[in-house]
Amino acid sequence: MRVGAVQLNSTEDTDRNLETADRLVREAAGRGAEVIVLPEKWSVLGTPEQMTAGAEPLDGRFVSWAGSTAAELGVDLVAGSIVERVEGQEKTANTSVHVGPDGGVRAVYRKLHMFDVEVDGDVYAESATEEPGEEVVLSELAGGVPLGMTICYDVRFPELYRILAVRGALVVTVPAAFTLATTRDHWEVLLRARAIENQCFVIAPNQIGPHPPGPRCGGRSMIIDPWGLVLAQAPDEETTVVADIDFDILERVRRRIPALTHRRPETYGWKT
Repeated sequence: MRVGAVQLNSTEDTDRNLETADRLVREAAGRGAEVIVLPEKWSVLGTPEQMTAGAEPLDGRFVSWAGSTAAELGVDLVAGSIVERVEGQEKTANTSVHVGPDGGVRAVYRKLHMFDVEVDGDVYAESATEEPGEEVVLSELAGGVPLGMTICYDVRFPELYRILAVRGALVVTVPAAFTLATTRDHWEVLLRARAIENQCFVIAPNQIGPHPPGPRCGGRSMIIDPWGLVLAQAPDEETTVVADIDFDILERVRRRIPALTHRRPETYGWKT
């Protein structure tokens, strides 16, 4: 299976974001990608006010574009995440949507963990304007391949990825808008760790460059195999990267080091 990760420099200009996403998704499909993943907040990325203004419901133009494009190209499209306007909810949601090759929505995942942190003097407070999701989501790619859905800051919570692996995920998506500093020091380490410990493929498209009001994202979008090898990494520009993922490799890794079968959940003292 060939997969692609699209790296964008999204801003408050939703028309430009959509146009660029469309061009690069088509480029990935033209290079043979059957599964294509966009980054976090590809639809709008800016100040909290700009993102609230650019929010749309699931039946808005962003998901509608994803459905029609996936059907036209015959691909699975994980539309990174959009800023979703949720009916009856004051705050928006940070929402990843998986659309199948038939154009239908296969799964909706709302980011569980809010990015309320300080990095290099910039304060991020997602919970001020966004409502966290409440559900771990496992979807299914064409051909029956189980797909785990996560978003950005989720990657710092390994228990989420273990739950997805135990439920059967062979591929996990991590659309992100990682800051420049955390991309430099943490991004690759975290992604490779999630792939290694859960013995799964990881597709992680990141944002690149500045967005309002000034913070920068770090790029380096990656596709990683279950041994932790980086199969593809994007340069520092808006682009797409593709790689072939081989499930025979996944099976060999799990057979040689059957760590998932060596788990002892009865001893961990965690709520089941």
